[in-house]
Amino acid sequence: MAGSTSGEPPRNSASDRAARVAAMQRQEKAHARRRRAVVIAIPTVVVLAAAGAVTAVLVNRPSPPSLDAVKTYSYEGGVHVSDPVTYTEDPPVGGSHFDRWLNCGVYDAPVQNENAVHSMEHGAVWITYRPDLPAAQVDQLKDDVADETYTVLSPYEGLPAPIVLSAWNHQLPVQSADDPRIGAFLSEYVQGAQTPEPGALCSNGVGTPTG
Repeated sequence: MAGSTSGEPPRNSASDRAARVAAMQRQEKAHARRRRAVVIAIPTVVVLAAAGAVTAVLVNRPSPPSLDAVKTYSYEGGVHVSDPVTYTEDPPVGGSHFDRWLNCGVYDAPVQNENAVHSMEHGAVWITYRPDLPAAQVDQLKDDVADETYTVLSPYEGLPAPIVLSAWNHQLPVQSADDPRIGAFLSEYVQGAQTPEPGALCSNGVGTPTG
């Protein structure tokens, strides 16, 4: 009789097809597992990278300038006088003062101590500088106070340093307008916790600022 008598099943038998289907299913499941692993891994890498970037920023972020050099005093507020005052500190940081405060702003000439002290009682920071301070540094100081409504900037004869920052009972001398502590001092003491009369005006007083 013609034909095979080996007893092997035909190549297209049902068992072969079932085996191939099972193999394909196993392969597809393996591909699916790999896809899930990639989908999970990508956000994890992104999160880790973001966390690493944040950590790097926090680690590399410079520390805020120290105000340890600020000198402190203990004057009480509210003492008004009509006669000029001889202050212990020069420029003064507190004490008796005239009953009219100085309007906050930029002045191109020296201002009256007793009025400026009253402004500090209202929470102003008074930045004084030597009259011979280079114009570029004076301009930088003007930029520093441009957005501040409770600051006074004025020249001052006989300062112990090129620039002196004063708030009520607090004072810091600096050598240059580039000193980062200037910004830190303003942040700390403009209408700061040291203010004897918080919320009081720094306008409608005396003086005509140029800026």
